[in-house]
Amino acid sequence: MFGKEHLERYLATDGEEGYEWRGTTIAILTTTGRKSGEKRSTPLIYQEYGDAYLLVASQGGADDHPLWYKNLVADPEVELQIKGDRFKARARTATPEERPGMWQTMTAVWPDYDVYTTRTSRVIPVVVLERV
Repeated sequence: MFGKEHLERYLATDGEEGYEWRGTTIAILTTTGRKSGEKRSTPLIYQEYGDAYLLVASQGGADDHPLWYKNLVADPEVELQIKGDRFKARARTATPEERPGMWQTMTAVWPDYDVYTTRTSRVIPVVVLERV
């Protein structure tokens, strides 16, 4: 979706380049690889939701979860960067009760998430990040 160049520009400019993308906003999620133990950073569409931040583990509607999602399920202690603000956060998957409202928040800024649901039988997770 974004690629290495997008990530590098965002990190080098504290989001001055790469924060705004195709009409929405991007954060950088850093997880710990569940197999390698190495830090992995991924640019993702995000939205604020109360005191939390939301991400969608869509992978364009692929039948398997994205690697970053598998990593945060294995180790929910992550880092999020929004422009120049880098902070530790704890990640969790939205509950079935929370998900509908959160999904609506995310599809309001990226309507293709609804399209992605037609490409897969899996329930696409909404991830909730809370500062720690």
